Amino acid sequence: MYWWGPFVLLASFMGMEFMAWATHKFVMHGFMWYFHKDHHQEEPGFFERNDVFFLIYAIPSWLCIMLGMMNDAYVPVWIGYGIAAYGLTYFLIHDVYIHRRFKWLRDIDHPYFYAIRKAHKVHHKHLGKEHSESFGMLFVSPKFYQDARTAFYRKKGNG
Repeated sequence: MYWWGPFVLLASFMGMEFMAWATHKFVMHGFMWYFHKDHHQEEPGFFERNDVFFLIYAIPSWLCIMLGMMNDAYVPVWIGYGIAAYGLTYFLIHDVYIHRRFKWLRDIDHPYFYAIRKAHKVHHKHLGKEHSESFGMLFVSPKFYQDARTAFYRKKGNG
């Protein structure tokens, strides 16, 4: 095993936050709004057209892992693992924790998670593709984090 593999995985994971932000802002709220719209405008049913974006990230992850393994090229394998790790994190934070599509995670009592939920609520304030803000998932504006810290400590009785 190469010692640098986990570093490539971590760099890929962190790079995916930028990719997710850019895809969300320019693709989902742009020319692929048709697929993302039902995520902002609730429609009946468990699945959303928006779920197609899972494939947009899963396919490159799978290809990096498969083709890297087939060719003994381990940098793409670790990149694929980083993309997959981000996808799992996205699923747990976005679909399970924020949108409650599954009942596994309830409230996580920490200012960081309060900030993530607040930023996402602000993003969903607009039902159309224009005028939205806060397109990322893991990195949120400091203003949301400060509001979350204030609310957290007020709830705890320390502020």
